[in-house]
Amino acid sequence: MSLSARAGRQRMGWDWGLAATVALLASGTLPGAIAAEAMDETFMPKGGRTLLLDFTDGGADLPQLRVVAQGRHDEAQWRAIVDVGKAAPASERARATLAAYLAVNMPLPAAVAEGSDLAAHLPPDGRELAWNECQSCHSLFMGYLTQSRDEQGWRSIFLSPFHKELKLGPVEREEFARYAARNMPMKAEDVPPDLRF
Repeated sequence: MSLSARAGRQRMGWDWGLAATVALLASGTLPGAIAAEAMDETFMPKGGRTLLLDFTDGGADLPQLRVVAQGRHDEAQWRAIVDVGKAAPASERARATLAAYLAVNMPLPAAVAEGSDLAAHLPPDGRELAWNECQSCHSLFMGYLTQSRDEQGWRSIFLSPFHKELKLGPVEREEFARYAARNMPMKAEDVPPDLRF
């Protein structure tokens, strides 16, 4: 095959690859979204909302959940409360994640905190935000799960032009940054194979 024919085929292949990528983007279907449809986020470390529900017997301990939902403490104060709780998470990372979630998201508005369906109205945690928001643009594996950053490093990702456009408020961005700083990076072998791209 001549060099010009080979170059033409390479160009042609590249054009078809580009066309396929554009078609996927235009359809709103990305490879990460395709893989994610068949699984959920439970392979990731639990987020603060899930840990809070565990801490309050799945939300069944409504009086305790209300006390937590109406509390206003900084992260160190929440950590001290979590550490002595009867159902405190076993791992250091989980206790730190729960304390960070509570510091960012509590107290809740009184109408929510006093409602009978309080557990259903808890704000999303970092794991839920990553699963539901990040994958709309890129793979969780390369864009999130394998990166090691501190809180400020994770906050800084929201300064890029494409992340500025995300419909996440300041509280959600802070929740994401604190969750990610405490729980990432994950080991590659802990990530489902379908998300390793």
